[in-house]
Amino acid sequence: MLTTVCLATTEIKAQDNAMENKTIFSIETDPSTFVFKGYAFHIHIKPKNSKHWMIGAGTYGLDMPGIMVDMNKENKDKGWNVRINNAYSLFSEYYFKEANSKWYVGLQAGVQNFKNTNDNITSKESKYSNLLLMPSIGYNWQPFKFPLYVKPWFGVGYTSKISGSNSIDNLEYNISPLIPFATLHVGYTFNK
Repeated sequence: MLTTVCLATTEIKAQDNAMENKTIFSIETDPSTFVFKGYAFHIHIKPKNSKHWMIGAGTYGLDMPGIMVDMNKENKDKGWNVRINNAYSLFSEYYFKEANSKWYVGLQAGVQNFKNTNDNITSKESKYSNLLLMPSIGYNWQPFKFPLYVKPWFGVGYTSKISGSNSIDNLEYNISPLIPFATLHVGYTFNK
């Protein structure tokens, strides 16, 4: 009996070591971006010999929903149409159990390139870029036997304009320094 328990424990440890000693790739998207005339593509990597860490990079764009524009009372009901034309970010995620499984905390750093128009001023637009730093918390859930997963997460981003103009004529779009954000990613893990 003791020999059987020792052999089973050794086999589990060998499987865990094999996972740690392997680089694993995942791809993700945020389906909500497509609803808002956008896109999202992210690639994540669990480096070899890393048990808890995932790193990655991604790009996305979308028309900002009115509710997000109106969260800032300075912009509410003032005719602003805001689009993230494109954004590029780096990610790091620390999983408490094992990489790409269950609860994690993360950090995103990137640049967002905006294009704004206003319903009160036709045929003009403003373009500017923001720096984004966003700590987050999320959960990676794999409900099926194959390596498809869903990942709801929540973060609060700090933004700061780094170039361009957020004004059109005498109207200025107020850039909020803190932005709460929640979404759901869908992903697929290779080499698992």
